[in-house]
Amino acid sequence: MRGKITIKIDPVGPVLFESSARARRIGISVRPFKGVRVAVPYGTPLEHACNFAEENTKWIEKQILRTAEIELRSKAREAVQLPLFGKFEEKRSKKEILTRLAVLSEQHGLGYNKASVRRQRTLWGSCSPKGNISLNLHLVKLPPELMDYVIIHELVHTKVLNHSARFWGELERLVPGARKIDKRLKEHRPSGW
Repeated sequence: MRGKITIKIDPVGPVLFESSARARRIGISVRPFKGVRVAVPYGTPLEHACNFAEENTKWIEKQILRTAEIELRSKAREAVQLPLFGKFEEKRSKKEILTRLAVLSEQHGLGYNKASVRRQRTLWGSCSPKGNISLNLHLVKLPPELMDYVIIHELVHTKVLNHSARFWGELERLVPGARKIDKRLKEHRPSGW
């Protein structure tokens, strides 16, 4: 299989099947606001991936219930919080994020070229091949340990641009339990709830 296709599988509903060069075996993930995704290694027939998903519908249903709770909590937070920053709050938030970036950069000996803070809908942060770091304005609404995790994650990308084993090893050295923290981060929406 190559590319991606969405197929309805009873009783879980639409499932995205997506070919992946990184996948060594068929894998299923269920994420809040994104739904069910099946990663399919290149060369694996779509039929095999569909059979695998059908064999695991009970597990998928449990994960859908779990993510539905996360989505509900997220929407409840959205209902009680103002969706936009005022000018003063935005300026103060940008300063807070950039100050924390500078502190963590010095603390871990990880330099960067330029830094910016913007409203981003899908990413908490990014790092360009030139070492330019962009961070999401809504980081200030995260618990402090998650904000630090995102910043250190992007600082590590100044040394290792991909998400290879080397990257995760370096991140884990600086942030013990990085993969667990990364899973916690997925419960929050980059668009600021």
